[in-house]
Formats: sequence, structure tokens, C-alpha cells
Amino acid sequence: MSVNVIQLVRSALPEAVVRQLSNCLGLPPEATAKVMDVTTPALVAGLLNKCSTLDGARALFASVLGQEVNADIAEQLPRIFASTTGVTQLSSTGRHLLEHLFERRIDGLSDAVSMQTGVPAHATHAVSGIAGGILMGVLKRHILDHQGNVGQLPALLGQQLPHIAPFLNDGLTMVLGLGGATAFAQAVGSQVRAVSSHFEHPAAAPAPVRAPAEPTLPPNAPAAMQPAREVREVREVRHVGPKAKHWLGVAALSALIGALAAMLTWVALAYCPSATGILGRNALAAEPAAADASAATQTAVQQTSQTTHDDAASASGKVEPDAAPAAAKDSQLIVSVNRNGKPTITATVQNVAEKSQLLNALTKKFGAGNFNADITLDDSRKGADWLAHLDALMPLLATPGAEMKIDGTRVELSGAAADAKSGWLDRLKSLFGAPYQVSAFDPAQAVANAAQSFQNAAKSLLAPGASCAVADLVKTLNLQVVNFASRDAHVPQSAFEDLNQSAQLLQTCVKSGHAPKLEVAGYSDNVGSESANMELSKERADAVRAYLVKAGVPADALVAHGYGNVRPVASNATESGRFANRRIEFTDAQAQPQ
Repeated sequence: MSVNVIQLVRSALPEAVVRQLSNCLGLPPEATAKVMDVTTPALVAGLLNKCSTLDGARALFASVLGQEVNADIAEQLPRIFASTTGVTQLSSTGRHLLEHLFERRIDGLSDAVSMQTGVPAHATHAVSGIAGGILMGVLKRHILDHQGNVGQLPALLGQQLPHIAPFLNDGLTMVLGLGGATAFAQAVGSQVRAVSSHFEHPAAAPAPVRAPAEPTLPPNAPAAMQPAREVREVREVRHVGPKAKHWLGVAALSALIGALAAMLTWVALAYCPSATGILGRNALAAEPAAADASAATQTAVQQTSQTTHDDAASASGKVEPDAAPAAAKDSQLIVSVNRNGKPTITATVQNVAEKSQLLNALTKKFGAGNFNADITLDDSRKGADWLAHLDALMPLLATPGAEMKIDGTRVELSGAAADAKSGWLDRLKSLFGAPYQVSAFDPAQAVANAAQSFQNAAKSLLAPGASCAVADLVKTLNLQVVNFASRDAHVPQSAFEDLNQSAQLLQTCVKSGHAPKLEVAGYSDNVGSESANMELSKERADAVRAYLVKAGVPADALVAHGYGNVRPVASNATESGRFANRRIEFTDAQAQPQ
């Protein structure tokens, strides 16, 4: 399935089509082509990085084959570029796909391309989405034409490395979270090869204990003694193999034998009463045997129809019993409105009907292309009851600077929506009513709540005979919140009491001969540049370490590192999410990779 993906994209954009797009964007054709030539290799690098993990490869494969991706995009571009509406819709769809896959906004890439090409940012923003839509479309067409599967996708993208490497630079790769261009190019090839190899040759599972062809266990044997089902090799494209058919035949034959035995017994009893004593006992034994045979037939049919479940279980070399269903999670809606009144919506709902209801309401209010929406379907979620209030929420979704999070029956406002003058808090309390809990995010209250939880947990660890296990220490220390002032690395006074208590905990363990070695890790939200956030998070981690050392903790017990805005624990779209992501996190330094 080898192909040059960059060439596929270029083939979809002959000169006439580039001129069409340029007219819509108000750019010279050569500027449009230049932006496309810089953007597309960076996007391929992002997809290549996505394929560097098993889950990422599966997610990318599912997205490429999803309904939002147009496999006929190359043929339809002349019609799409015939109007500004078509260009806007393609750009919006492409950006949505990319941001969902990359798990980040791609404005940073657009800005970097603008700086490197000299083309205005508004045009590079549009082209980045268009390039994404075309790239995903030509990939889908190629996969469909060659009947490709998920195992071939990492290899296909890995083959693009020589084609994209000359176009990559740190400015492009850093904004996509790939690190430096050289380091990325050196590492990602082996990573995708390993992923591809896994799909082609899954890790060997422990050899299963094969049961005899005809089990001789008594009918009342417990389930644990029944023969284990045969373990089959994991395949991403599954089918009913000959072994399944073989066992189906054996089970059916066993059922037939049991039925014949029962029939012969009935005949003997009917025509030879003297045989009643002997055959009556045999009939009693034959009935459960026939029942077992019937059950075996049903089991074989179930095994044939449930190969997906069995194949997935075979990855670990054993078939696990079905786990009890987990409690359903709440549906969720996160809203962030920019200063121009354009909302960005992130939601997780139960089904297609709920997704359609949300999208239709947004389109009716704002028009296609005038909002950003990332809506995930998860049938394990509870129903989104808040959808009944969509019409009443639309004015809030158009309020510049407004932020809102709905998690089940909990509604949290921040930004402009939390401003008392806006009146949104009282309006939503009245709108939702019981059992909804509507509140405005209060960082001071969040710090106070965290401090109370930390103090209660710390007291138990300071009690005589309490544990000094690193896991217990880390769990307790991470309950506290060090709420630094914006763009500041000085330890705030609100954190003094908790950090003093933390120092006491660590000193107690040192004195008892259980000296831990911990990492003080600093993280930031996504406001500002990545480089600035990296530096600020490092300064904050250093400040906390210095405070603890000054309070008596041995200097060699603590190391400090800053990680910037990676590993967010919440959405950066709301104030509470950014608050959670700006954090100090304690971890076991000895468990960190060297």
C-alpha cells in the first residue's frame, strides 16, 4: 500500500484549482501553493506521531474512515472552491478533524506557517483546515481502494518520513507537540514500525491448555472446571475461521447423539416394560447429557457470533469473564466563547440523535462555519437531559468571553458568564431547577476546599505508626493547591500552611528511616506560548522545592522539573480547567524513567 501522500495532495490541487482557492482567499496562487507546501508535511508529521501508539493508530484509522472524511475530495474540489461557503465549510471540517486527532488547537501551526511564509494569518488558518480535509480525504480513498486495514496505516505513514523531513523545522513541530524536528524524525520511525509490527505479529500469548475433543467432565462440574475456549490469534479484520466451524460441527453432532439416545430410550420403555428399571436409570442420565449437548451447541454458536470478544481476550493469552458493567458516566458540555462571540463547543453525548440535536441547534443559531464543535459519541454515557434547555442557553453561547461546563446535573459558569452583572447565574438556576446544581467558579473557595482535604489527610499520616509509603505520601501531598498569581513564580501566602505541613510529613518519614525521594513537577495551562509556559512551570517547581528545603526537608530528597502545558488534567476551555492544569504535582522520583 506504498504511496507518497504529499504527492496525492498535490495531485488534488492542479493549477486551476489552486487559482480557484486563491481567489476565495484573496491571495496570489503562488502564495497559496507555498502555504500548502509548508502546512501539509507538518500535518503528515502530526498523523505520523498519532500512529506511534497502538491506541493512536486505531483512533486515526477510525477517524480516516469516519463519515466526516470525504473520500472523493480530490474530484469535488473544483465545485467546493467555486464559492466562499464551500471553502469555509471545508476549512472548518478539516480543522475539527485535526484538532480532534491532535488533541490541541492548530492555530499555533497556522501562526507558525504565517511567520515562515509571510502570508497573513487569516489565510494560513483557512488553508490549514483545507489541507487537513484534503489530506484525510486522499488517505481514505487510498485505504478504501487498496482494502487497507489498521495494521497497514502506521507503515504507510512511516514511509512518508523521507518525503516530509526536508520540510520540517522546530517552529512547525514544536507547536504540534512533537518536540524538535530532528529528534522527532530520528525517533518516530522506530515507534511506528513497532506499532505496525504489533498489528502484523501480536505478542505471543501463553500457550492455552487445550481440552479434549469430547469432554468427559460430569454434567454438574463447576464452571471453573469446564474446558477453556480455544485462544485464537488477534486480527484487526476478523472472520469465522475453520476451527470455529469444526467446533460447531462437533457440538451439533454431540447434540444429535444425545437426542437419538433419548429417542431410543423412549422406544425401549414403550415396547419392553421389563427394561424400565434398567433403562429408566439410563434415561435419567441421558437427559442431562442431552441438555449438556444442547448447551454445547448454543455455546459454539455464541463463540462463532462473538469472535470479536474472544479475539480481543486472546491478546492476553486468556479469556477473562465478562466484567460487571461500570456505572454510566454523565454526559458533558463545555463552552468557551471568544471575544468576537464565536463559541467553541466540546461535548460527549450518548448517541447520534443527541449529537444531531446539538449540531442542529448550533447551526440554526450561528450558521454553518460560525462555531467550532467537537462532539464525541459514547453509548455508555447517561442521556444529555440538558439538551432540553438548548434554546434558552443560546444567548449565553453568543456572549463574548463566556465559559460554561455542564457535567451531568452540575453546571459551572466562569469568565463573562460568571460576572454578577450578567445575571446568568440566577437565570440558569431558575432555568434548570432541581436537581441541577448551578454555581460560578470561585478559585479562592477551590483553594480552601483543597486545603481542608489536605489537612485532614495529613493528620492521619502524622499519627503514630502511620505509613511512609511513597504512594500514600504522594496521594496526600497532591491534595493541596499552590495557587500562583498569574505569570508569577513566588509561592503564595495561601500555600504556606499546607507546604509547612508537607515539610513536616517528609521530615517525619526521614527520621523514621523511610526517606522518600520525590519529584516536584510544575505544569501550566495553555495560555501563552509553550516556551514561556515551560519556563514558568520550571520556576514554580523550583520555588516549591526551595520552600520545602528551607522548611527542613533534605535537599537530596527533592528534585524539580517543569513540563509546561503538557498532560492537562482538565479542559483549558474553562477557568476551573485552567486552574486545575496550573498545578504542582508530587511523584515518586525513583519511579521516573531514566
